[in-house]
Amino acid sequence: MRRLTRTVATAALATALALVSACSSGSDSADDAKGGDGKALEKVTYLTSFGQFGRDAYAWVAKDKGFFKDAGFDVEIKAGQGTGGVIQTVVGGQADFGPVDLTGSLLQVGNGQAKDFTVVAAIQQRTMAGIATLEGKSIASPKDLEGKKLADTPGSVVRNLFPTYARLAGVDASKVTWVNGDAQALIGTLASGSVDGIGQFVVGQPTIESVAKKKAVMLPYSNVMQDLYGNVLITSSKIAKEKPEMVKRFTAALLKGLEYSLANSKEAGEILKKNVDAANKDAAAAELDLMAAYVRSGNTGTAIGTLDSGRVAKSIAILQGAGSLKQNITPEQIIDFSLAPKA
Repeated sequence: MRRLTRTVATAALATALALVSACSSGSDSADDAKGGDGKALEKVTYLTSFGQFGRDAYAWVAKDKGFFKDAGFDVEIKAGQGTGGVIQTVVGGQADFGPVDLTGSLLQVGNGQAKDFTVVAAIQQRTMAGIATLEGKSIASPKDLEGKKLADTPGSVVRNLFPTYARLAGVDASKVTWVNGDAQALIGTLASGSVDGIGQFVVGQPTIESVAKKKAVMLPYSNVMQDLYGNVLITSSKIAKEKPEMVKRFTAALLKGLEYSLANSKEAGEILKKNVDAANKDAAAAELDLMAAYVRSGNTGTAIGTLDSGRVAKSIAILQGAGSLKQNITPEQIIDFSLAPKA
């Protein structure tokens, strides 16, 4: 009888512990699904600007460090394919936010190729667009690009801005051949020798050299177009109009990740590697170190993310002067300055 009593008691205790464990587990799970204010997390899809490189690591940092969660978001991060592709995906409703090159977006709008998106913050105060090649390709200046074959995605700002760059740099664009490439495969294409150069942000130099095992040669567009912004954060015009406070919260969390990444580039590289197996954490950290000067440069104040209407107007004037816009546009057509961080 005593043995039976002990058996029943043991079973009851095990059942009680299991119930406590289940309740505890359910509580943790529920907490994970709530933001800093205790409300349910809002699902958001975010696109990177171009593949999954160190220059975009700040989005994974914002997620890993809990900045998105604290702001009330459950964020899925997907790889973008350049300015044109990001705009199309955001406007089409398959993503909520993503960074695009501001000059590239001006070209898209000014030539009737895109609409219905809104810029809400700056990522870089100066354009990072450029051409990358390797030593031994006989390319040391823009003029050397004539007769060469370059690769990039069709929607990349580097490719779409090239005619303007070529005109200002004294290059005959008709003598340069462009072929299509995938964002994540471009560096490998250059390393293989099948092309002479690729469209690439200038901060990609460490990653290029780690893959190609050769010294990279960079031709930054900013050498001939000095007043252009780099990447900016966009959302659809519908979201910007209907959910302005949500946009501000997301922007603040993302920029917090950006600021943290620049101050802790090594850790940011490790976080990227943890989330993207193919990433090179050392090259990612080096990209962020190079990017810091672009994020904080300019004359719009010290706050990260600020945008200045006058500077954007100058960018438009540069494009108009080069004959790159078919129609007149104003900064306010694509930027909601009320949603952007204040200088």
